Amino acid sequence: MARSLVIYLASIVVLGGVWLATVIGVAADTDARVADVGTLPRSSPESQGVSSQAIRAFVHAADQQIAVMNSVMLVRHGRVIAEGWWAPYDAATRHELYSLSKSFTSMAVGMAIAEGKLSVDDEVLKFFPESAPAEPSRNLQSMRVRDLLCMSTGHQTEPRLPASDQPWVKTFLTHDVPHKPGAHFMYNTPATYMLSAIVQKQTGEKVLDYLRPRLFDPLGIDDPNWGSCPSGITLGGYGLNVRTEDIARFGQLCLQQGQWNGKQLLPAEWVSQATSRQVSNGSNPKSDWDQGYGFQFWRCRHDCFRGDGAFGQYCIVMPKQHAVLAITSGVKDMEAVLNLVWEKLLPAFKDEALPEDAAAEKQLRTALAALVLPVPKGEATAKNSAAVDGRRYEIKANDLGLESIAMESSGPPGQVTLVTRSNGKEQRLVCGHEQWIKGRWSWGNQREQAVAASGAWTDPETFTARIYQVETPFSLTVRMKFAERDVTVESEWNVGFGPNTRLALKGSQAVRQ
Repeated sequence: MARSLVIYLASIVVLGGVWLATVIGVAADTDARVADVGTLPRSSPESQGVSSQAIRAFVHAADQQIAVMNSVMLVRHGRVIAEGWWAPYDAATRHELYSLSKSFTSMAVGMAIAEGKLSVDDEVLKFFPESAPAEPSRNLQSMRVRDLLCMSTGHQTEPRLPASDQPWVKTFLTHDVPHKPGAHFMYNTPATYMLSAIVQKQTGEKVLDYLRPRLFDPLGIDDPNWGSCPSGITLGGYGLNVRTEDIARFGQLCLQQGQWNGKQLLPAEWVSQATSRQVSNGSNPKSDWDQGYGFQFWRCRHDCFRGDGAFGQYCIVMPKQHAVLAITSGVKDMEAVLNLVWEKLLPAFKDEALPEDAAAEKQLRTALAALVLPVPKGEATAKNSAAVDGRRYEIKANDLGLESIAMESSGPPGQVTLVTRSNGKEQRLVCGHEQWIKGRWSWGNQREQAVAASGAWTDPETFTARIYQVETPFSLTVRMKFAERDVTVESEWNVGFGPNTRLALKGSQAVRQ
């Protein structure tokens, strides 16, 4: 469980029809005035009708009940009233959004439509005649841009684009379409990729470059990072990396019906359509994944909507409450995070300002500033410390590409450096004791990236290191169990798209380095 030192959280709602336009229109008028400063201003919770005590109760519950929170930012009436990062995560570091990226792609589509580049009723094949099958099925011929937006393409299974040895557009168009497009919902990340491909085809720019002057720059989203496929098309359905406040600004823009800084960045009608229920995706009134789907946005309970991404990346917009909640996290149970929002936070919004409460606000700020993810609990040294210090252990052949591992205890007491060699390349990772130390590192055949690490002897024969990849929701726990001249290396991820636990690797002591 995540803990703070003083004592780590994706989906969409739509409010349909005239009622949506009316309610959000009021919010836009109210919130646009405070957004004119060009960024999100800060204020006390009470001045925006929320008690500091209620927010602290929500943060405390998230800290205790949600396994790995990364960050949280709450905005009301266009003002940030609470923000916190669970160390080693911080405000300045971009975070992988996964499918929350889809909502940004939706806005690129809306802008391109407003510029006359395409229509939601255009047939998909119209844009890629060179990639179409020789004899396209009737269902494929009838697939429209709207079907891509609503995840109702008629597919039974998702096309496996990254596994393809041909251009991804061709792989998508040659995938079987057994159902009539528009007839049923099936979550389909390749459909969002196709939206990105269409925008690029029609505008001559990647979605990332197309959105930069139209969306990212006006919102103050600096240097967004968004990957591309081998053909140079922005991924669309995932891969966008921005900061927590950038998520909040995007949500505020949606709340304000596309208006920002006195300018209409997005067509208000598009924002309303995109965040409204366009297709049914279930009937369970208690599930935030059964409330309907818009144009790359989820509907939520309580007349809210959201963009969300794997393992708990959220942009939750609450129109009635004039509020936006941005969350990054690394969780398996995404519904649990939303349940906590509805239970602890939603009732806290009041229509009028509350009396200022300096003591409660100070307690909230103190709690937010002290948030930290738990380090491995154990000793700085153990009976095996001297015996293994500086010794290299050669690892038997494995699919990680890990060739050897060693521990060095140079530096402050308890600080350990893991020295790994993978695929012929040596990597060094400094692990703090009862603290996080940041660096750059790769595990096995992964790419090198920003990390933070802490470690301890969790029993007399076992050194445990926990490594957070701080631009992602992922953390890796590595356990090195020593027995005479041998070591067993176990590794486990907090979340993942496949098995989280790897088979134990065996190694034997080589020569002193």
